[in-house]
Amino acid sequence: MAKARFLLGVLAAAVLVAYSSFPASLAQTPAQTPAPLPPALLECPDLAVALRAVANNDARLRDWPQIGRYREANRAVTTSDAVFMGDSITDAWPQPRFGAFFPGRNYVGRGISGQTTPQMLIRMRPDVMALKPKVVVILGGTNDIAGNTGPMTDEQIEGNLASMAELASANGIKVVLSSITPVSNYHVANPNAAPQTTQRPLTRVRAINDWMHQYAAAHKHEYLDYFSAMVDDKGMLRAELSGDDLHPNAAGYAIMAPLAEAAIQKALAMK
Repeated sequence: MAKARFLLGVLAAAVLVAYSSFPASLAQTPAQTPAPLPPALLECPDLAVALRAVANNDARLRDWPQIGRYREANRAVTTSDAVFMGDSITDAWPQPRFGAFFPGRNYVGRGISGQTTPQMLIRMRPDVMALKPKVVVILGGTNDIAGNTGPMTDEQIEGNLASMAELASANGIKVVLSSITPVSNYHVANPNAAPQTTQRPLTRVRAINDWMHQYAAAHKHEYLDYFSAMVDDKGMLRAELSGDDLHPNAAGYAIMAPLAEAAIQKALAMK
């Protein structure tokens, strides 16, 4: 198995390199029939997984911020009062299992699972500014702390949040900065899995939230404090509000929704 995994790694790297250099090599040499793969590799189930990963990563890199995700949906938006910009917590919110997404309100969800603030910053123009909302509700940072797109310092995360707020303000859009939601370690999948409190240390979450609160006050934005409403007496995400220690369940969103609505109304009332 160790040998198979070694060959698998070599093959995956070779496929990626070959794919990236294909146009150049095609111009330099005549087309040749590739040598067949050894039968052992063809029958290795890990090979299919690796090749799928290579293909998926290639597609992801070609649209790193995933601007194409909402391209068609954005064309259908004629008016919007509020746009929710965020990651998986925002992405999942409109799902029917969590109840109606702000019924009676002209609110638009523009979350993408797994995203970090640099990706969201790139999406601000097509997914927020182009929709001309009155308010943008920004929720991001937890995946930055987890290193989804590489190591990020608190200052870098804060800078991206500030840049999103500046872009919105420059276009006459009111800003609601949402606290990073808490995490916990009550539902660790298996003994070998790293708990969310390790991947997303609460000391960093609190530090960025404190900065966000101060920044919002200094720039006349609204600070939306999900964190305080969702923590338990241990300072972690209440066990009954999530099934995986990170993402809210229906009970979690039921707490978040009225807080978001109140923050939007306060932002609209700001002069």
